[in-house]
Amino acid sequence: MRLDISLPQRATAGFDAEGTRDYLARAEELGFTGGWTLEQTIGPSPLLAPLELLAWAAGHTERLRLGVAVLVTTLHDPLQLASAVTAVDHLSHGRLDLGVAPGGGTRKFAAFGIEPSTFIRTFTEGLELMKAAWSDEPKVTYRGRFREVDELPIQPKPAQRPHPPIWFGANAPRAIARAVRHGDAFLGAGSSTTAAFRQAVTTVRRELDEQGRDAEAFTIGKRVYLIVDDDAARARERVLAGLRRIYGGMAGIDAVPVSGTPADVIRGLREVIDAGAEMLLLNPVGEDVAEDREQMERLAAEVIPQLG
Repeated sequence: MRLDISLPQRATAGFDAEGTRDYLARAEELGFTGGWTLEQTIGPSPLLAPLELLAWAAGHTERLRLGVAVLVTTLHDPLQLASAVTAVDHLSHGRLDLGVAPGGGTRKFAAFGIEPSTFIRTFTEGLELMKAAWSDEPKVTYRGRFREVDELPIQPKPAQRPHPPIWFGANAPRAIARAVRHGDAFLGAGSSTTAAFRQAVTTVRRELDEQGRDAEAFTIGKRVYLIVDDDAARARERVLAGLRRIYGGMAGIDAVPVSGTPADVIRGLREVIDAGAEMLLLNPVGEDVAEDREQMERLAAEVIPQLG
């Protein structure tokens, strides 16, 4: 079981550099495998941009893998994003994990100049072009519906070869099939319930079999929003307040978190593991770095040792 932790991103009163450095150092001391950010270019919460924060974190860590889940890559220029990913991979000496998704639903595509009717194709072509940019070819040629690239010199290449591990976020069966076809791992969204994750895992495993992929080499994970508190009712209030800071009044978000006493959280996380998670991305939703640090300490001392 791989255990990762979210990284503080909120900058309500400015960036707490000292607190974030201490958080990163303690995450490494506690043995977490990776630290993850998320992307919210448009939204109610003052979250720092994920890749930029990971570039900063790379200089303050030595072992912790650094991840973002997920980048809605449809909303990015693929060549510029490929260059930024390469930079963070080099700055971290090959410790980057890259989560991607096409978006959808109520996504504000028009704000980014994206046509909603073609966003899936835009996403797929963009990912193909990024992989071409990361390839060993010194000059890149690509022909797509939206992009034509002819013998462009692109350097440097990522430290990890052929590129950083690509984690997909997806829910619908067709999207999961795409994840298995193009990705290296699957990460269930924090905004999805454990029951929905269980269904997604079933689809992932079926697609791995049908597409002839090596299931042992394809990790399945889940982001879990949570709060540990000795008072279960207070934990519920805290976790819902944290989710509303991120998602506003998003419908159904109240059904996704794990919260309560250490025993409650252990039980909730075991349910996620039983649903098929091979990696847990533990995501406290505190109001600031200090609260997230307190949650990380409680998880390490009171919850993780009991997961088995």
